[in-house]
Amino acid sequence: MTEMVYGAVPVRDGEPIVPKWWRTIDKWAMSCILMLFAVGLLLGLAASPPLAAKNGFEPFHYVQRQAAFGGIALMAMIITSMMSPVLVRRLAVLGFIAAFVALAIMQPDFGQACLILFSWGVMYFVAGAPMLLLVGMALLAVFGGTVAYSNSEHFARRIDGFLNPDVDPRTQLGYATNAIQEGGFFGVGVGEGQVKWSLPDAHTDFIIAVAAEEYGLILVLVIIALYATVVVRSLLRLVRERDPFIRLAGTGLACTLGVQAMINMGVAVRLLPAKGMTLPFVSYGGSSVIASGIAVGMLLAFTRTRPQGEISDILSRGRST
Repeated sequence: MTEMVYGAVPVRDGEPIVPKWWRTIDKWAMSCILMLFAVGLLLGLAASPPLAAKNGFEPFHYVQRQAAFGGIALMAMIITSMMSPVLVRRLAVLGFIAAFVALAIMQPDFGQACLILFSWGVMYFVAGAPMLLLVGMALLAVFGGTVAYSNSEHFARRIDGFLNPDVDPRTQLGYATNAIQEGGFFGVGVGEGQVKWSLPDAHTDFIIAVAAEEYGLILVLVIIALYATVVVRSLLRLVRERDPFIRLAGTGLACTLGVQAMINMGVAVRLLPAKGMTLPFVSYGGSSVIASGIAVGMLLAFTRTRPQGEISDILSRGRST
């Protein structure tokens, strides 16, 4: 009778937290995240020594810092993934209020704001928002971009640079584009790349250019596959969820991770306007990797296998009656 009501996943009363977490976590998604972090350290070994030498630090100063921050991020990811959805929801609300108060007009960021609005729009769409409202939101976004273009010289300069058919080889986009072309399929060789000596953000926003130049298209495709695996597996598990909050919040988190990665790589190949957005778990940056760890921890918490059953159980029972 219990399985008819709650599905076929067994409940183990009194099971310790860690074994229960390991049994229910999406191990494929978590493994992909760990591999992305390892790739980030590998690329940091190639990209950061020129900057360290310029600033008078040891050659692997930034790699060591990234490893330290990454350890904190992975701990935060694991701890967050052990939480119940109810606890995650409560802590997320408090975290949102604190972050909103801390950032309001102090550090405006059009790109990150667009990313968050996009994920919110995806959740609204999944929740069943009427198409007319979604079209209105899209028009409002276009209006907001127009206002930003008219009132922000920095924003307008990046848009103009993207629309210009000629790429100045002395700009960040020019260096990145040349590095990707030089890398080809298999790269120029480990440590042989030149873009890290020219790009000031080679270890952060344009880390994918270093990957493409030294390791070639092969590593870039591996990185894309790792992100795609996390996003697709998470969405497939969320589709079977009965709890609407878990479905919507998890979908927003999965799409945020995927779109952020897409924007970062799209900028490097000039498919999108230049935007200072990191590649999650791969780019250098303490606050970035810790924030990504917490976000993915929440996603892993939402996609854990739970004994409350799946939405397919309800649909199958409805058809049988």
